[in-house]
Amino acid sequence: MEYYNIGKIINTHGIRGEVKVLVTTDFPELRFKAGKHIWIDAHESQMIEVVIKSVRKQKQFLLITFVDLEDINLIEKYKTCDLMVTQDEQQSLPKGQYYYHEIIGLNVETEAGEQLGTISEVLAPGANDVWVVKRPQQADLLLPVIDDVVKKVDLENKRVVVELMEGL
Repeated sequence: MEYYNIGKIINTHGIRGEVKVLVTTDFPELRFKAGKHIWIDAHESQMIEVVIKSVRKQKQFLLITFVDLEDINLIEKYKTCDLMVTQDEQQSLPKGQYYYHEIIGLNVETEAGEQLGTISEVLAPGANDVWVVKRPQQADLLLPVIDDVVKKVDLENKRVVVELMEGL
């Protein structure tokens, strides 16, 4: 079964098993709500299914308690672990939007057919994402994900067609 990251347990909070979670999903209100089943990617490479008991917001984090883990001694071992969902639990995205795992690994080429490299990472610095393109014997290319640059995403053929702007 494939799992996808939706957050990371940063630390414990208090003694009643609450954890501070850094959210990495675009759908926090759907992923993190009472009664929802998610998975903890434990340090021993095992997936542990948990049920969310409560969720509350604190600054840019969520404070979450899991059913049957309402004690700091039970939850502490999961500090720094990732929170995951299965592929079946992924939301359908609108046309033209993609999950990071769908984009990473795609080949990038210009409209003229020149091969630029492979997308190795997706950065989210602000208004729009930036794709990091690994190029052979060259520095990485940073591509802003905007309509003027990204002309076509072809998941089936594992390629992206771009138009390079002046200065890229």
